[in-house]
Amino acid sequence: MSGIFPISCVLRTTPFLDPVCCSTSGCEREHTKSARDPAGCNIQVIPEKRPEPERGGPRGAKEKKARLSAELFGEDCKISHDQVYEFLKYAALGKHHNAAQPSWCHIHHQRRLARVVVIVLHEVSQLHFYRFYLQFRHLRKSFPHRFSLPPDSANFIASMCREGVSAKHHNSAQASPHVSNGHILKSANLERDPIVQKYGEEKHGLTTYTLTVQEMKENNYPLEGSPGCLHFVHTECNSPRTDSSPLFGLDCEMCLTTKGNEVTRVSLVDAQGQCLLDEFIKPETQILNYFTRYSGITRKILLPVKTKLADVQDKLKKLLPHDAILVGHSLNADLQALQMIHPSVIDTSLLFARSGGRRFKLKFLAKAVLGKEIQCENKLGHDPTEDAQAALELAQYFIKQGPCKVEELNLETLLIAQKASEISQQKSTLYLQLNGVQQQSSKGSSIPQLCFLDFLHLAGQKTLLLGGRDLASPGSCQNGQRPSNKQILQRAVEEVPLSSFSVVQFSLRSKHVVPALIADICEKMKIKLGDLLTLYAGPFGKDFCLKSVKKEFKKYGPIRSLTVITETHQPHICIQYEVLEAAQLALESLNGAKIAGSCIKVQRPVSAVTLDCNTLIKELEMDVENERVIYMAGVKKSLTETDLQEKLSQLKDLKALFLPRDHKNGKRQSYCFLKFQTAESASSALEAIKRWATMGSKLRSRRALTPSHLNQWINHIAHQDTQSLQKRENVLYMKKKQVSTCEQDLREKLKKLDCRIKKLYRSLQNNTLCVVLLPGTNSVQRSLSGLGLMGIKDDAGKSTC
Repeated sequence: MSGIFPISCVLRTTPFLDPVCCSTSGCEREHTKSARDPAGCNIQVIPEKRPEPERGGPRGAKEKKARLSAELFGEDCKISHDQVYEFLKYAALGKHHNAAQPSWCHIHHQRRLARVVVIVLHEVSQLHFYRFYLQFRHLRKSFPHRFSLPPDSANFIASMCREGVSAKHHNSAQASPHVSNGHILKSANLERDPIVQKYGEEKHGLTTYTLTVQEMKENNYPLEGSPGCLHFVHTECNSPRTDSSPLFGLDCEMCLTTKGNEVTRVSLVDAQGQCLLDEFIKPETQILNYFTRYSGITRKILLPVKTKLADVQDKLKKLLPHDAILVGHSLNADLQALQMIHPSVIDTSLLFARSGGRRFKLKFLAKAVLGKEIQCENKLGHDPTEDAQAALELAQYFIKQGPCKVEELNLETLLIAQKASEISQQKSTLYLQLNGVQQQSSKGSSIPQLCFLDFLHLAGQKTLLLGGRDLASPGSCQNGQRPSNKQILQRAVEEVPLSSFSVVQFSLRSKHVVPALIADICEKMKIKLGDLLTLYAGPFGKDFCLKSVKKEFKKYGPIRSLTVITETHQPHICIQYEVLEAAQLALESLNGAKIAGSCIKVQRPVSAVTLDCNTLIKELEMDVENERVIYMAGVKKSLTETDLQEKLSQLKDLKALFLPRDHKNGKRQSYCFLKFQTAESASSALEAIKRWATMGSKLRSRRALTPSHLNQWINHIAHQDTQSLQKRENVLYMKKKQVSTCEQDLREKLKKLDCRIKKLYRSLQNNTLCVVLLPGTNSVQRSLSGLGLMGIKDDAGKSTC
């Protein structure tokens, strides 16, 4: 059984042999036809009825939320590290940053995601999750999608965050589909440029591009009557503006004083680029930081300066005509520093609009639009005259060429290409320095390429890395030791809400990953699953009919083996079912029943590993993967899928049904799984099938128990008999003193990890995508497959599908 398949269908396939690796679940994608899984198993999909909009309200008034629909594929439904990489990349960046929608899991309304959080439990595998299932209370109840990962042959997270999973994702020439052979190509799939969205496609006069009063308020421009602007000086340029009004470029350099940012140099240029004013200004209060790197101002430069702010204000008022329009890049900061109010401005940081409120830097725009190099690193600080001229020319270019021409420049892609080139060059330089190489000596040298986090940085995403073996944040380790899980949690709760993409890593202690303990856990898991599938029934009379007894027990599901036990005073039988639901349904239905003339007792074998069996069954029923799924036995093998769908059409809100086939001969089984839209619909269906049984129907049903990832374990048990399992249990008992203490400690450790994840999860904002990765291990002694769990937190604190 491979698991619950897409949002509109249930997929359960007969598992294949794998002693420590389990299949996955959680596929959700809308289908309207019958499908066939790769193993040849048929899935019958019931078209979903869309609910009618509520009366009294507008159609579609409900706000859309981000949600997942995961499509698992392949016989074992494993998801590769590359696929996880692509999924996380799309979740963090979206299609507007050239990331592709993953094929195996569709993210609906990706732009509604608040942030992405990846939680990694190093040294933890599927084996730990299944063996200590009851300890993972939060994980199994909060995340509706699960998938299997291949054994972690390396630190996957470190690879993803530093050098990438595979070179194909990180070649700098392939960093963007718009960058090819050094040329920038335009994409038809990009969202309409925000510049055209804001201004339209036609050319306009310059007054169209001046900021409105509302825009000036929103961008913190000094306005008459605004708080903090009481003593600001007005330029007295109050004449009406026309498309022939003169443009003037303005730029200032600041320093930090005891009052805040104060102007130290101001430049004004006219429409021809001629400098009209270039003055140094001495602040009235003590200077705390000259910002020399950016301003070029030093104590020596300002020492002889006598000019005050009021002097410059007077000069500006005299230079500017009454209909003057000031142009600058983030001009609000300059006017605030000058303590002046001017009613008509063009802000080039807003003129060349970007999505999401982001802004291009003046240096980038000058190079990309005008082909000019400004703010060169070989110069000490910025030249305000040069910056004022650049801002003015940018505005003139925009007005003359129009929005469509500016859109054709494809500035967003140019910026990505530029940053990609810079990061690649920095990584190459660092790589060569670390290896003591002054220059690359051979063409075959391996230079690190862009990684996942580089792409996030290119898109302006703030990232956070906490914990882990190779990614501990600087300063997070004390005395050369890694931070504890408790310390990592404390930092995560504080810092994750401030980051767009976070990786939080927890680890086990070395004593919890020793081979002897892992082998012991694996053996106990096999025994436990074997015992869950096994029932003992009796006593029977000495001459009871075994055929009739087998027929009675077979009503509840396929039987793997049935043996008669004669060592007891009266005969008993031992039955092992193929699926857990069949064993549990037979136990509930036949315990105390009269069969073959005897009132029998039905029970599971009693052992140390099955003492919590009832609790486990109850928790499995409430597993988020099972709450909407029911198991149904007694299905006639002669029924076609269409016949069965018609027969079950009376069941309300049935989304899909799955008819498993035997993995050996391909024949249809006598049971199926049904998935409903809600847990309430599943409960109603159970009641309906019970009523049918009282009317003579041979159908038997109960809630599903086995999340699909458990079934590979169950399939492995199919090849072992009860006696061999009992022998192994005896061997384990002999070793008990050596491993029991460490296993109990591990149990508590995993419970604590689950609680830490719960605490972190509760602190997350709604619409946060949370992915929990149990990477597994790959060693000489044993390979343990990993497990992924994911969901989007909703208003109720649970994850949404």
